Amino acid sequence: MSFVGEEPTPGGGLFGPSVDAFDQRAEQLLEIIRSSKVAGRVFLAASHLGDFSVVWHLIAVARGTTSNKRAAQAFALSALLGAESLIVNQGVKRIFKRERPTTSGDDRFAVRTPSTSSFPSGHASAAIFAATVLTTLDGKKSAPLWFGLAAVVGTSRAFVRIHHASDVIGGALVGLLLGLAVRPIVKLLR
Repeated sequence: MSFVGEEPTPGGGLFGPSVDAFDQRAEQLLEIIRSSKVAGRVFLAASHLGDFSVVWHLIAVARGTTSNKRAAQAFALSALLGAESLIVNQGVKRIFKRERPTTSGDDRFAVRTPSTSSFPSGHASAAIFAATVLTTLDGKKSAPLWFGLAAVVGTSRAFVRIHHASDVIGGALVGLLLGLAVRPIVKLLR
């Protein structure tokens, strides 16, 4: 990251070469997977469902139909996702003005063109945040389900080339930190 005379940017400063090397290696591995039609469909769908946290709001609504307690949890999850989005998209992303690997994603995958900085990935942040909240609500046994889905949503953003792999890792870390920060509040809803 560079702080002298410019916006801090992953890929710059002391760790820049390591971040760039990581992103290049991840891109090589993802390119191998992109040749799979099944992977293309799965990750493209995950990317679309991650837009505006739609998948997490749908899960909240589905859970909310099962009991009054879960209905309250659904409202809380949606409100918390809104706060997380505000912090990441209007806060963190304004600090890091990183360019995306492509302006509108890989031509093989039709995705919405985001207007914010590449770092951190908002999809990855929201996904790990939601997985943390849902695991707090449902217990540790649910962690593989929620974090598995979160991993697919986060990875989808590098797969469709709208984010660098390091953006996804950064987003996941931000989402985890925010998720852990709200755990005391979420525990009150169990």
